This record gives sequence, C-alpha cells and structure tokens, in this order.
Amino acid sequence: MSQDILDTENFFCDPVVINLAHGEIEMGQFEFETSVEKISDRIWRGHLHRGWRIGRVPNGGYVMAIGARALSEALPHPHPQVINAFYLSPSVLGPIDCHVEILRSSKRTTHAVVKMLQKGEVKVQITAAYVDISNMSGPSWTDLAPVEIPAWDDCEDAGNTQLEFRQRVNVRLTSGGQVLANGGPTVDARFEGWIAHRDGSDPDILSLLMFADALPPPPFNIFGLAGWVPTVELTVQIRGTPCPGPIRSTLATRAITKGVLEEDGYYWDSGGKLVSVSRQTARVRVK
Repeated sequence: MSQDILDTENFFCDPVVINLAHGEIEMGQFEFETSVEKISDRIWRGHLHRGWRIGRVPNGGYVMAIGARALSEALPHPHPQVINAFYLSPSVLGPIDCHVEILRSSKRTTHAVVKMLQKGEVKVQITAAYVDISNMSGPSWTDLAPVEIPAWDDCEDAGNTQLEFRQRVNVRLTSGGQVLANGGPTVDARFEGWIAHRDGSDPDILSLLMFADALPPPPFNIFGLAGWVPTVELTVQIRGTPCPGPIRSTLATRAITKGVLEEDGYYWDSGGKLVSVSRQTARVRVK
C-alpha cells in the first residue's frame, strides 16, 4: 500500500474512492482505514489512522479489526467466529505490522495467532478461530430478545466533538447517556443504543469487532466521568452477518472488584438478528 493511499488525515466521513490502473473502487472509511498490505508470507501491514482515537490511543476495537483483516487475508477461512485480543501496551498512529501464525487448519475452522507490532514492540496479541460464516449450520435457541429501544430516527446522535472516535462512529444512546450530558453517575452500569458508521456505510462482520468497543464504559454510570477504563482484553463472538442498517446494542457491567471489571455486550442487526456477543475485561482508575 503506497504512502499516498495511507495519508487520509483529511478525510472525514465520506466514502473513499481509490484510483486503480483498471478503474475506480469505492469503499467505506472503515474498510479503507482497516485495509492491510501483504509484506511477506506471514506479515501484513496496516495503518492506524486519525479519527479512531480515544484521547491519544486508537480505539481497541478498531485495532482488533485491523488484525482481524490481516487474518482474513492470510487464512483459508474468511471470517472470525471468535476472536480475542490482549492489549499489551498502547498503540500509536502509523504503520502496524501483523505477524500471522496458523496453529491448526481443518475443513471447517482455522485457528491462528496474530501479533501486532510497532517499531518491533508487540502492542496487541490476537488469538482467533476463523470459519466461513455463510456455511455455519446447527441448532439455534435463545431466551435473549433484542433490547427494546426507540427507533434510530427517534434518537439523538451522542456525538462528542471533543472525542475523535466520534468522527468515524455514530452512537445514539437510549439509556445511560445522562452521565455524558451532566457528568453525574447513576445506579445502573449499562448503556443501550444504536451504533453505525458515520459515513453511512453498511456494517459488515469486521465492523462488529469495532462496534464491540464503541459504547462508553458502563462504570461511567457508577463513578462518573472522572476516571479512565483501559481495556485488558476483548473477546468477540460472531453469530451472523449483519443486514444493512444500524446495530442495536447493550453493554453492561455487573461487578467491579478491586478495580477489575467485565463489560458484557450483545448486538443485533436492524432486522433483529443477534449478530455478535462480546466480553471485555478492563480496569477502572478513578481520579
């Protein structure tokens, strides 16, 4: 990938058009800014772009999606069924190299590891099982109904112009957003709402990885905004391919123990189908 393609700092919420020798292709900003280039048999290079940071650090779900795209390129199966990332140290804007190792591959599933490095330092380590989601089969059952929230058009954009990540992601909260408005805590460590790409692109499977880290941390509704909630690890299960439209979501914390917490998320597409489940382990640091 050439440097002129990578230099997208001035792009803002518009589809990206790339000129190729045989014509033009148009892709959403997320797809473009998670794209990777093959460097060798085991190494793919991505680029962490502006527009995805929380403070100075790129969003963990966005970073995971770049590693996941490298796996999609490298493995015989295209889609993550379950993917887990440990965040070893904060990543920064710029190139990031994805070193892929296949652990085992069978007809239905490939297990692999990808280490994501910047300047020789491992920033993130991902372990995943990859399948072809379109070929999944077997019994289905649930007692989990889609969270009941107002329609997308009836909800206000929770965009925060001071939060760079909101340049790329449209979050419309229907529950828990009071703490963002007045900074005061409530008694329910939960956020509910809709998530979509701000450029209007339809979600795909890799979008679900980023969306799993898009809602505010539920501990904000316990301790208020005077704190920091860094991710230790993030696990996402993919249950299906989302149909076009925003993603309905809920994210909750049930227990905080000596600063360690879990965040459990469920995500449905606009047709009401459960498409992903997430669990995040994080630490809360109150100022």
